Amino acid sequence: MAATERIIFQPYVWKKTGKRTTLEPGTPVACRDAEDALRRIEKVRDGLLSVAGAQAVRMTVDEEAGDYGEPEVLGCVGEVPVETQ
Repeated sequence: MAATERIIFQPYVWKKTGKRTTLEPGTPVACRDAEDALRRIEKVRDGLLSVAGAQAVRMTVDEEAGDYGEPEVLGCVGEVPVETQ
């Protein structure tokens, strides 16, 4: 299988664990194209999606070989973990 491009919208949400509240990744959404992912980023920016923050990421994936390229952040909004920016 050849490598394919994947575009993911990754939301982040605040979760309460005991007395602590931590920022955690929500359920990632596979997008048709970069424009679809960036539209979702705009929805977060406009307050239409109730998440703390989100990223749109593009990467090359060859699942059969187990190869995953470096992620390219296409867009970012709100609160996102520092190590992923």
